[in-house]
Amino acid sequence: MTLPQTSTASPTRRILAVVLFNLLCYIDIGLPMAVIPVFVHQVLGYNTVIAGFAVSLQYLATFASRASAGQAADRRGAKPAVVIGLVVCTLSGVMLMTSGLLRHYAALSALMLIFSRVFLGVGESWTATGAIMWNIGRVGATRTAQVISWNGVTSYGGIALGAPIGQMLSGLPLPYGGLVLVGLLSALLPFIGFLMALGYEPVAPVVHKGPPTPFRTVFWRVLPHGVVLACGSVGFGTISSCLALFFAHQNWNGAAIALAAFGIVFVLVRFVFARQIDRRGGLIVALISLIVETIGLLVLWRCSGVFMADVGAALTGAGFSLVFPALGVLAVARVGPENRGAALGAFSVFLDIAVGLSGPLLGLVIQTMGYGALFMVSALFTLAGVGTTILLQRQARA
Repeated sequence: MTLPQTSTASPTRRILAVVLFNLLCYIDIGLPMAVIPVFVHQVLGYNTVIAGFAVSLQYLATFASRASAGQAADRRGAKPAVVIGLVVCTLSGVMLMTSGLLRHYAALSALMLIFSRVFLGVGESWTATGAIMWNIGRVGATRTAQVISWNGVTSYGGIALGAPIGQMLSGLPLPYGGLVLVGLLSALLPFIGFLMALGYEPVAPVVHKGPPTPFRTVFWRVLPHGVVLACGSVGFGTISSCLALFFAHQNWNGAAIALAAFGIVFVLVRFVFARQIDRRGGLIVALISLIVETIGLLVLWRCSGVFMADVGAALTGAGFSLVFPALGVLAVARVGPENRGAALGAFSVFLDIAVGLSGPLLGLVIQTMGYGALFMVSALFTLAGVGTTILLQRQARA
């Protein structure tokens, strides 16, 4: 049965019908987020650098596949990109389950985990980029900010839902609890989404006469705003890669609650303040957001208990919430409609680089400077984003 585009439905309802696939993808990402660092470090016996890298590897794979995802959505249509992304996420879940089954063979388990993370990163880029492009086609380019905002709501809302569920499942008795059960659910969710997507009506790609714009050209056009996004994304990389290790080092319980606080506040800020991007402009919203994110990371740096750590994670989520849509609308506006997918892919590359590198590099910070310096170093990056945004504001006024 084919789902119609329902032009009579409200734009929000039309967006929600497709953004559901992004939600399933990011629940998939959230499920193992608090589980993998501890599994790699405590079960397989690898150090904190490897544990952080195990999480960040997904984002490096997302980075490597952004160009192909954006170009495929532009040339072939958004629906095929989403369908392919959900299939790849399903395969990632199967590999994650296999990694848990091989936990007594550390090298084999780690290898299977690496493949799982790579597949999940590729699946994320194709699903997320395709969902945005699909919805822009359904509701029009004038609602790009709304589409990007809803994608973000489901992205970090999915992580907020998935992280505590994954940690709960990881604590169930072996041999079929733990990472095995997390992997099983990680395979089932995107497979359900894949079956649903097959019945949805596609949106034709924008026709472009002449040769396609090279990805490197699109990349340079979005570079100024991408640099700011990279600075702001370090905070998210710190939370996703190292917060669980920080809690374990402090002998605190509830890392998943802190991750959920990050995601829940992220979603609430998107709901309440997303319209400020159109009203006040992307740069001013990005500036305020980065300041709040910096404060959140500094709270984590100085926290002495679980409650303040949760507050710091929540403030970091509040700050990071609007950075992507505020800058993304400006970045997409720098290219033509036939290159929106490529622009989103190129812009998102900066997030992927920042998050992908932050895991292993911050793991190295932990080893050389201790956990105390972890969040301070991250705050310095977001503070650099504040300075870069001020420079962009001055250029825009000139």
